[in-house]
Amino acid sequence: MNDTTAKKHSIQIPVEGMSCASCSSRIEKKIGGMAGVASARVNFAAERATVEFDPRLASLADFSSAIERLGFKVPRVRTVFPVEGMTCASCVSRVENKLRGLEGVMKVEVNLATERAAVEYIPLLVSVQDFQAELAVAGYTLHAEEEAGKEGGEERHAAELKKMAVRFGASAVLTSGLLAGAMAAGLGHGWQFALATPVQFWGGALFYGGAFKGLRHGTVDMNTLVAGGTSAAYFYSAFATLFPSAMSFLGEEVVVYFDTSAVIITLVLLGRWMEARAKSRASNAIRKLIGLQPKTARVEREGREVEVPVLELVPGDRLVVRPGERIPVDGRIVEGSAAIDESMITGESVPVDKVPGDPVIGASINTTGFFKMDAERVGRDSVLAQIVRLVEEAQGSKAPVQRLADRVAAVFIPTVMAIALAAFVFWFTFGGRMMELPAPPFVFALMTFISVLIIACPCALGLATPTAIMVGTGKGAELGILIKGGETLEKVQKIETIVFDKTGTLTRGRPEVTDVIALEDCPVPPDRLLALAASLEKASEHPLARAVVDEAGRRGIKLEPVTEFVTRPGFGVCGRIGDSRVSLGNVRMMVDDGLDISRFQEGLEELSSRGKTPMLVAFDGAVAGVVAAADIVKPEAREAVGRLKKMGLEVALVTGDNPETARAIAGELLIDTVRAEVLPAGKADEIAKLKAQGRFVAMVGDGINDAPALARADVGIALSSGTDVAMEASDITLMSHDLHAVADAIELSRRTLQKIRQNLFWAFFYNCLGIPIAAGVLYPFSGVLLKPIFAAAAMSFSSVSVVSNSLLLKRFKPSRSRE
Repeated sequence: MNDTTAKKHSIQIPVEGMSCASCSSRIEKKIGGMAGVASARVNFAAERATVEFDPRLASLADFSSAIERLGFKVPRVRTVFPVEGMTCASCVSRVENKLRGLEGVMKVEVNLATERAAVEYIPLLVSVQDFQAELAVAGYTLHAEEEAGKEGGEERHAAELKKMAVRFGASAVLTSGLLAGAMAAGLGHGWQFALATPVQFWGGALFYGGAFKGLRHGTVDMNTLVAGGTSAAYFYSAFATLFPSAMSFLGEEVVVYFDTSAVIITLVLLGRWMEARAKSRASNAIRKLIGLQPKTARVEREGREVEVPVLELVPGDRLVVRPGERIPVDGRIVEGSAAIDESMITGESVPVDKVPGDPVIGASINTTGFFKMDAERVGRDSVLAQIVRLVEEAQGSKAPVQRLADRVAAVFIPTVMAIALAAFVFWFTFGGRMMELPAPPFVFALMTFISVLIIACPCALGLATPTAIMVGTGKGAELGILIKGGETLEKVQKIETIVFDKTGTLTRGRPEVTDVIALEDCPVPPDRLLALAASLEKASEHPLARAVVDEAGRRGIKLEPVTEFVTRPGFGVCGRIGDSRVSLGNVRMMVDDGLDISRFQEGLEELSSRGKTPMLVAFDGAVAGVVAAADIVKPEAREAVGRLKKMGLEVALVTGDNPETARAIAGELLIDTVRAEVLPAGKADEIAKLKAQGRFVAMVGDGINDAPALARADVGIALSSGTDVAMEASDITLMSHDLHAVADAIELSRRTLQKIRQNLFWAFFYNCLGIPIAAGVLYPFSGVLLKPIFAAAAMSFSSVSVVSNSLLLKRFKPSRSRE
């Protein structure tokens, strides 16, 4: 164990999964050998690890990761909490640091746009009450509700928006009167004072409250800048109005700037109101999703229909759904049939026909037909609830590109205040000596001080990333594309190679009849040949058998009774239909029966080379023809692959099928790189080999056997037609079965990241350009000086422009829909 002379910190970590004393010794050895650890003791009976360490060299997250790499579990949860009181990027940094400082907190991500904090923590070490107490000290309010609090949170937001609108409206009326009177009628200083005072202290109460709260806890934020800047203008003007003789004694002209302070507060209120409205629009996707679920459902209870709240449904309830109604919860049809519009979940506009045995998704619409269904997944387990949860987590995440903005925001306000003070001191001390100023040195210095404070906009920095992620992931949900978060958006930008699984991804996942070929001189025509084959296979559940029977059904062919039926495992089936002996099987079965297949040899080889499975039909002792089946390629697959190649991506195919079938599929889709006969575990190895070549790899799959490869890839993309296991391992989940959704997801991710970069550039550029101009840097050379009123307008415009630019993502359309 490592000794450390620094102050030690002790922590107890709960550990699950230990089965004997050797488990505890393994953990002790692992943790004890880590840098900064003074001692590690593991109590097997109490399932606790006690660690003494130097917090500068190690952390709870390091210990947790080390324990989990050994195969044990550190129980933790991730919860999203609404947080009130945040106004700018500095607030985000402060809330994150406060929560991270609590023992037991593993990870914190605070989103200014959604006003939520996503906290990953160990419940045995820290509680929600601890979060609330810690943030209350800093002047913020954390609400404990998560799911149940969504409606309450929206009501709070709507009430705040209404209050802000009233405050802005009243301030605008008073400020308009102040400006009109001052310019047109020479409104006296006393009247200006009377009109400006309510704007300053009632309209600006929001800023004063936030500033005093921050100062009481030793912090500064956006409110401090606005309150400080406007107070300087107001109190200077109030002093000049109330004590004009004192101003004359000091040698200063009696000039007031009530209009400056009032206009600044009014403009900032307008900006805040517009920003809040825009943020509300940015989060519309979540509200739309939640609003899809019906409030009530018709349930069969004791032989009669009863209408009950959806929240009271339990798995196994028998539900009744009529035409035009939304399906209450996920389940399976047991009686009747319908055409279901699943577009709000999958993005696919064409209704899907459903019959008994088919699954249905809650919140989708029954367009035609009456049916009964059994409820299966309700509440938090439903597809809709999972989508909402995924979108919420994505919207609460951060892109790595935001880290620079976060670091800047942490020191932004103190830096701005220092620049403002430096500008004031410089112009007051040297301004009059260097050049002729348009106002007395004190007044000129005061105006630069106010302008610097007002123009600085940490809000734009704080909103640049989260608003784009909110709108982008929300738009994705509308299109049936679920993106896990900001980190995924950045990773998608780097994709060079995209690897597809074959079965169920590029293909339909089930065999279908592709060819029915009868010998030219054979008395059995193709439809009769298919009828014989389907009649033999009608009792079988084998996928190839089902394909033959389904094809006969599609063609309206009537099946015939079979007698003397025999199954020959691994070969085929045979029986008597009418007076004739009929067999259906592979080449080995026909050869074993002594039948001549030489006339079919070349055709059989061609069918096999195209990835098809030939089944020979023998009629009265002679081969009469062939029925071929294959897991056929999805109709949109070739075009979807073409779109990906146009994006500059290399497309590869990895499958467990034989090389002939794999090459046939790849040739049809114009895929150059093929890996065949790859076992499930081998798919992850193939991904690793591509990554070892320096490629940034995405994997697209849908099955349980794809989950390891999805997790190994740099970006995992899962089709929802697959399993929950695959979706859990993926970075992007596609609710649509359409392969075009893969290219759509990449296009949307690229566009969202583009918006993030535009927003960050604008936020940095605006502050880097605006603050020096406000400080008067250009004045000695060009006479250009930014007045406080214009500084306020520019600051408000900056925040609103960032959010508005993000909202343009709502217009995103995939390239295929624009063609």
